[in-house]
Amino acid sequence: MKETPQQYTQRILANLQGKKPLEVLASTPRQVAALVKGGTKKRLAKRPTPEKWSVTEILAHLADVEIVQGFRLRLILGSNGTSIQGFDQDVWAQYSEYAKHDPALSLEAFRATRGRTVRLLKSLHSGMWENYGMHSERGKETVTRVTEMMAGHDINHLGQIRQILRGPSRKKS
Repeated sequence: MKETPQQYTQRILANLQGKKPLEVLASTPRQVAALVKGGTKKRLAKRPTPEKWSVTEILAHLADVEIVQGFRLRLILGSNGTSIQGFDQDVWAQYSEYAKHDPALSLEAFRATRGRTVRLLKSLHSGMWENYGMHSERGKETVTRVTEMMAGHDINHLGQIRQILRGPSRKKS
């Protein structure tokens, strides 16, 4: 059963566990780079199961989502109360052929775009953090909430990358 937008929000925000969202956002590109360093394209492209994304696909997803979130933040900051359109990440992955992306290029795109997003967020005066957009699926989301969601999303995918690269767990006999 597919999770509801509210369940997704709860799951993603639960990843924060008291962490500061801006610190998570700033550190994620370095953490991802450290995790994939030395990984071959073949290893990064291997799916853990047929229905789960590979590291290559996760990297392409992170690069795309960073563009989306940066755009959403800029829309909200430029027009408080603006409409924010949701999207289907699986459809994007399919038509963009994430599995065929170069993981190094995806990581570099993510790193560069994330750097600009973090600089933008650090430049905001306190009142701007309450600007909001009306998400088509999740309702009102302030800049603060978008930032928290981005950080929780990062933590989620960092965990997935770690698990994939660790490989299947082996039971001791």
